[in-house]
Amino acid sequence: MSSRRTPPAAQRLTAGFTLIEVLVALTIVGLCLAAGMRAGGAMTSNADRLEMNGLAQWCAENELTEMRLTQNFPNVGQTDFSCSQMGRDFIGRMTVAATPNPNFRRVEAQVFDGDNRPLLSITTIVGRY
Repeated sequence: MSSRRTPPAAQRLTAGFTLIEVLVALTIVGLCLAAGMRAGGAMTSNADRLEMNGLAQWCAENELTEMRLTQNFPNVGQTDFSCSQMGRDFIGRMTVAATPNPNFRRVEAQVFDGDNRPLLSITTIVGRY
């Protein structure tokens, strides 16, 4: 029987990963985790913005509905209003403009956040009758 022994160099090649391979794998995992964190942060920011716009829309629609329910033909000009929805405070501005037909007015409701940044604008036409 002849005994064949594996040379020491061949044993080293099959023993495991090199330091370079481990560092490359860790770099790839780190980049994937960083990309996932960035995507998660963007989704959180978008959800907050969407919530703010929804609350601002409620404020604007409430003001327009209140104006319609009073059944008063609005005067041309600007009026400011404030609104609180779900614990958040908003500032609004109603702008009433004349139209070519004197029986109609163009009404725009704009809503701003606490830093006076515009969030939403809704425009409608209101009739005299």
